[in-house]
Amino acid sequence: MPVKTIKQTYLIEAPPQRVFEALTNAEQISAWSGSEAEMDARPGGAFSLWDGSILGTNLAVEPDKKLMQSWREARWTADSTVTFTLTPDGEGTRLDLLHDDVPDEEHDAIAEGWDIYYLGVIKEYLEGSRG
Repeated sequence: MPVKTIKQTYLIEAPPQRVFEALTNAEQISAWSGSEAEMDARPGGAFSLWDGSILGTNLAVEPDKKLMQSWREARWTADSTVTFTLTPDGEGTRLDLLHDDVPDEEHDAIAEGWDIYYLGVIKEYLEGSRG
């Protein structure tokens, strides 16, 4: 099955610590996603997002810097790999997403989903909760 890679960058007006928490804290994930989330934010820890429609394992966890996950939609037969890299940018954070091994036929929908349902929402959530 052919696979593709998704690369996206977000500039978020929040420090890396807050961005990392939004990616790894189950309560915060539930708050910004509006769905139940489970997250064991340790290397080897499992996670489940959107009431179990996204499943995976945290492969590498570097607080406030990097999160690498084995990631798949529940209906997929193979895992993909997602890497979030956080870099301080002034008073905010540059978040670089690298999503490898995305099934070719899912690429466009997944790329759009990162913006509409995931990282775009985290940006709005964190920037809206400033102050």
